[in-house]
Amino acid sequence: GIGPVNARYRHSTGARIGHHAFDAIEHVRLGEAVYQRIADALVRGELRPSERLKIRDIAGEMGTSVTPVRDAILRLVQDGALVQRSPRDIRVPVLKLDEYLEIRRIRLELEGLAAEDAARKATIDDIARLASILADNERAFTEGHVEEAVALNQVFHFALAEVAGLGQLRAILHRLWLKIGPIISAAYERGGRAMIEHHPAVLDAIRRSDPAGARAAIQRDITCGSDVILGADVIAFPSD
Repeated sequence: GIGPVNARYRHSTGARIGHHAFDAIEHVRLGEAVYQRIADALVRGELRPSERLKIRDIAGEMGTSVTPVRDAILRLVQDGALVQRSPRDIRVPVLKLDEYLEIRRIRLELEGLAAEDAARKATIDDIARLASILADNERAFTEGHVEEAVALNQVFHFALAEVAGLGQLRAILHRLWLKIGPIISAAYERGGRAMIEHHPAVLDAIRRSDPAGARAAIQRDITCGSDVILGADVIAFPSD
């Protein structure tokens, strides 16, 4: 608890840190945990475009007060990952066409780079991990577990940056997927196998240590998925 820990920590003057300091630290940790959980729900596609988030409901699900949830949601609004139409109406945004196309363009370059470097650096263990993700994704897809399949799709894309050792690139992808995770999720069922059919080719290129092949395969995957998204009525096209 706070008491015993408090007694061990002192300022350089020898004075004990007050309880309020630890309360503040715990508040920050809780706030960060709540933020990460909601952010993960966006990235993994657990939330869909236009879906409304109710602060009290989320707080109840997480077992927290409304304050850290409200703070986390306001951060996500500032990030552009959520939109606040009114104090009580907070939703997952519907991306405009030009925003989506810009994100797709960035993904083609960054995820292409991640796949290239993954092909250069992947160890036997890395390849086994990627193969396991693909096997789990295939199983979830075949068994009709759409939410799990969507989440595993995201895990595979991020794993390429992790295998490549590109931490900054992964962080950028996380910010992009805050906005496109819900869109990919909304289009996933319609897309069917088209949403994952190029993943084995990515893995095969990594196994061959073929950077150009890995880059081309992940770019085909993104482009193919984009064709589904553009035909799935999940983004906002400009009105005629």
